[in-house]
Amino acid sequence: MSWVSLQRRSWSGSFIILLFFHFISSAQNNVLGGWYIVNLNYHLNQKFTLYSEIQTRSQHVTDDFYYHELKAGASYTLPGKEVVFVGFGNYKSYTYPGNFKKPVTVNENRIWEQFTMSNTISRIKFEHRYRIEQRWLNGEYHNRFRYRLAAYVPINHATIKDNTLFISVFDEVFFTDEPPYFLRNRVFAGPGYQISKLLTIQTGFLRQFDYNTTDNGTGKNFIQVSLLFNAGNSNRTVNHSDAD
Repeated sequence: MSWVSLQRRSWSGSFIILLFFHFISSAQNNVLGGWYIVNLNYHLNQKFTLYSEIQTRSQHVTDDFYYHELKAGASYTLPGKEVVFVGFGNYKSYTYPGNFKKPVTVNENRIWEQFTMSNTISRIKFEHRYRIEQRWLNGEYHNRFRYRLAAYVPINHATIKDNTLFISVFDEVFFTDEPPYFLRNRVFAGPGYQISKLLTIQTGFLRQFDYNTTDNGTGKNFIQVSLLFNAGNSNRTVNHSDAD
C-alpha cells in the first residue's frame, strides 16, 4: 500500500471520527424528537429521475408532531456522474404542544436547484451537495444557500449494493443573503441498510442548531428514520443523498 493511500485513509477516518465526536458533544441534555422521511425515486432511464418525498417531525419521538412537508422534483445525471436537480415543496409548522395542532404558524412554499458531485477514497464515498432555495414564508420571500458534505462507509461489502450495511455521516450548513447570514447547522450520524435497489433504510441521530439573535442559538436532537424507495429503470444507480 502506498504512502498516498495511507494518507487518504487516515484523512477519511479522521473526518468521520471528528464529525461523530462533534455530534456527540453537542447532543447532550436535550429532549429527543422524531424525524421521519419516506422518499420515492422513479428512474425513467439512467439519466432522468423523478423524485417525491413526505416528511414529518415531532418534539418527542412519537408525540407532539409539529411539522410536515411534501416535495417533488426531477434530476438529471451528467456524463461525469454529477447530478443536477430541480424541486419544489410545501412546508408547514404547527402550534406546539399538540399533534398538528392549528393554527399553522409557518406556511412555506419553496423552489430549489441542486448540484451533487461525489468522489471515492478507498471504500468511502464522499458527496458534496450544493443547494440554492427560493422560499416564501407566510408570503414573504427569502433566499437560502446550503452545502452538505456526506460520507458513506460500507461495512460488509466493498461498495454499497444489495444486502449492504453501511454508516453515513454528514454536516450541512445553511446561509442566507441577509444578516446574520449564518442560519443553521445540521449534523447526522447513523447506520443504514440497502436491502435491494428497491429499498434502503437509514436511521441515526441528528443534531440541528438554529441561529437565533435573541438567545444566540437553539438546538434540537432527533432520532431520524428514513425509507428510500427506488423504482423504474433496472440499470438505475441508487442515490442516498436526495432526502431533505
